[in-house]
Amino acid sequence: MGLRSERGPVLIAVMLSTGLVAIDATIIATAVPSIIKEIGGFTEFPWLFSIYLLAQAVSVPIYGKLNDLFGRKPVILWGIGLFLLGSILCGVAWSIWPLIAFRVIQGLGAGAIMPTTITIVGDLYSVRERAKVQGYVASVWGIASVVGPTLGGVFAEWVSWRWIFFVNIPLCLLAGAMILRGFHERVERRRPEIDYRGAALLTAGLTLVILGVLEGGQAWAWDSAISIGVLGVGLALLLAFGFVERTAEAPVVPLWVFRRRLLVTSGLVAVGVGAILLGLSSYVPTYVQEVLGTGPLVAGFALAALTLGWPLSASQAGKVYLRVGFRACALIGMSLVLAGVALLLLLDQQSSVYEVGAFCLIIGLGMGLTAAPTLIAAQSSVDWAERGMVTANNIFLRSMGSAVGAAVFGAIANAVVGKGAVDPARLTDAVHRIFIGMLLVAVVMVVLAALIPKSADEVTAEPAVETPSPVTAD
Repeated sequence: MGLRSERGPVLIAVMLSTGLVAIDATIIATAVPSIIKEIGGFTEFPWLFSIYLLAQAVSVPIYGKLNDLFGRKPVILWGIGLFLLGSILCGVAWSIWPLIAFRVIQGLGAGAIMPTTITIVGDLYSVRERAKVQGYVASVWGIASVVGPTLGGVFAEWVSWRWIFFVNIPLCLLAGAMILRGFHERVERRRPEIDYRGAALLTAGLTLVILGVLEGGQAWAWDSAISIGVLGVGLALLLAFGFVERTAEAPVVPLWVFRRRLLVTSGLVAVGVGAILLGLSSYVPTYVQEVLGTGPLVAGFALAALTLGWPLSASQAGKVYLRVGFRACALIGMSLVLAGVALLLLLDQQSSVYEVGAFCLIIGLGMGLTAAPTLIAAQSSVDWAERGMVTANNIFLRSMGSAVGAAVFGAIANAVVGKGAVDPARLTDAVHRIFIGMLLVAVVMVVLAALIPKSADEVTAEPAVETPSPVTAD
């Protein structure tokens, strides 16, 4: 069942593919000054992040449906190919706007990779086996949290910032070759029914809503005409999407997803996970640098405690949910998150970096016992033909949580700090208010974890060998 088993090459390919997205999430941040110095675009550089997040988040539900229609293999190969193309184009970008445009291609590739890799793991391994396999996959994020910023700094300072994109070329080729050679699936060949109207409405609506949330309070005021227009039209398109899905023969997102308690609770937990992660990754480093007076490297290590604690506990989460069930596992995890966020409220201008790291570690340990188990519970409640869509919806909701968190926490920070020079006292006040917001989110997540139906635990009592899925690995 490990890396040396017959499924090992596919697992390695899944880990490599996941690593592409995980490293890309952190490697570019340390290279931004070098990018701006060479090709300009100081005022536009935030779009390097937001446009990538937008393209990834919007495409995830569509790719989830395509996984179920055409199989996992063509979708992940398409995603790896897009990510490879986007990486090459980003590496040769001659100015900031082409670089931003090419980041869209990378984001669309990442939107295919993320849900498909998780779905492949769900296909290849039983619930009991996933308890061990998720430790391998979780380790990728822990490694990426350290390797990404380090590689970005090394390339930017000693080689060229362009290599933060070119480094993806051999990784993409290797992952694609291993998937092509080792992963096989039996997909029923039939004329697929594609809900083009629903897909178009969902994509357009999500694009406008996420764009409005990301740029509200930044590029334009929340109460401006453009903000109201973008959000209003986006919500109207999503409402129209809901009506279209009621009569579609093969809906992109079937409405029964919103009637199953397990899928609703696990999805809302994913929203909370995304919001809390965004709040921590955005404001903990700023607090450590501006209030505690440390450098970027120390601030990064303080946050690394979160990203290291997560895979550490995620690798053991399987043993927990197999023993006590998904609901109890999620409750334990969310209790740790709640405790860690509450401890963050004790931080002030005299706190030490070690305290920040310790509190982030507690939150990371809680996230590892919450995020993966709730997703696995949702996956295990549906069959092969629905697993891709369910997985993609969960990942999309986490992205939405991050987008909403960015908007809400950003508005809180701007309201307290205001414009001009950053004052440590005001910044501490702003960060405390953001932590209070995160605490409220954590409380709601504890309630949601308690609402996970007990029927979700039935699959943990299954034998190690489940009904064969239509996928194999050589």
